Amino acid sequence: MPEIDGDAAIELLVELIQNACVNTGDPASGNEIRSVETVQRFLGASGTVVEPLPGRASVVFRHEGSDPQAPKLLLIPHLDVVPADAASWRYDPFGGVRAEGFVWGRGAVDMLNVTAAMTTIFKAISDGTITPPRGDVILAAVADEEAGGVYGAQHLVEDRWDLVACDYVLTEVAGPRLGGDGNVIPVTVAEKGPAWRRVSTKGVAGHGSQPYGRSNAVVSLADVVHRIAAEDQPVLITEEWLSFVDYLPLSSDLIGRLSDSDTVDRAIEEVADDDPVLARWIHACTHLTFSPNVLAGGTKANVVPDHASSEVDVRLLPGQDVQDVNDHLRKILGPNLFDDIAVEPVLEMKATGSRPEGPLWEAIADAAEQHGAPRKLAPTLTPVTTDARFFRERGIPAYGVGLFDDTVTFAEMLAMFHGADERVSEESVRLTTSFLAAVVERFSDRVADAT
Repeated sequence: MPEIDGDAAIELLVELIQNACVNTGDPASGNEIRSVETVQRFLGASGTVVEPLPGRASVVFRHEGSDPQAPKLLLIPHLDVVPADAASWRYDPFGGVRAEGFVWGRGAVDMLNVTAAMTTIFKAISDGTITPPRGDVILAAVADEEAGGVYGAQHLVEDRWDLVACDYVLTEVAGPRLGGDGNVIPVTVAEKGPAWRRVSTKGVAGHGSQPYGRSNAVVSLADVVHRIAAEDQPVLITEEWLSFVDYLPLSSDLIGRLSDSDTVDRAIEEVADDDPVLARWIHACTHLTFSPNVLAGGTKANVVPDHASSEVDVRLLPGQDVQDVNDHLRKILGPNLFDDIAVEPVLEMKATGSRPEGPLWEAIADAAEQHGAPRKLAPTLTPVTTDARFFRERGIPAYGVGLFDDTVTFAEMLAMFHGADERVSEESVRLTTSFLAAVVERFSDRVADAT
């Protein structure tokens, strides 16, 4: 098992949190250049900086392998984080506070812990601490993952493929172990596809003092939004869900009902009685989801609005497409109301996935054994969107994985993503760094064994 400095990864994580590369979705936010410079200092190398907008920077490093024909492995963590309201936190969300055995801060698990681990591993490859792999290893620390990757991974894939061309990918999402004995490691192999929609209504402008009989766009929109939020959302039990559900720490009876489209909703309600966070995640992994999250309408209190709109976060499961979205909206709104509104795409991507097989998958299992766990990997579907999709769309296998201690459960970590008091144990950072280093080494061995 490779010797690697997990404490250096912890110190790097603290600095990355303190850089506060907050991505609000505004193209002027993020300022990932701060963390690019941190990574450059840590590695003692400049890499190749790609900056499509001022401050929106990614940096790519490459270690050339001994065999130009050997498969290339890309490590692609992101540098940006979502906003945080300090009033809801125990510690400063951008302080990178080390307390109670944890590193606290925005990005601690999404995903600056893995960013720090991967950067530390790349340094170990460069200085020979880890056996140099046969194929190239690429580290791409990227911008803008939290707003769709437009200025980060997507830009690199579409405009600088020469920098990130690869055969296998390691990225997010990493989570704590599962199973009754805590020996099952979840490996993210698939993710839902965002099919965000802007739903708009029209009215007739007029004086707010005389609303009688007036067509008010905000009132019409309120009806649409209420129906979207209140109606049951479509169930789909996918192959990806069935390959994972058995690993949940639940009774066999409950797992059986969570595997059946006719019983899953009632089963989720039972899970919610004890663990609402886990229930929310299960619901997302078994349903086409609609969440109206932004409302806009009206200009002032005394003017009846003639236009209003809502942005709705829609997430597709594997096997679903835009027609499924329209069919559900037409069903819950009725044909007359559906035909009266405008539905426009805001962001549209298919669900993506990778088969749990091949040399990288086996290398992950090898690393699990090296760290005292059985070769039990749970192929996991995530309802969120990651940079992995840009590579899966090109047929490149992409996985997200880490190794954690038992201080935080799977459900507790789910609550931290974009939530308050985000934190990761220092031991988990050390374990993830050592674990991913072993994955890189074993991947090289697996590739050699196959040739």
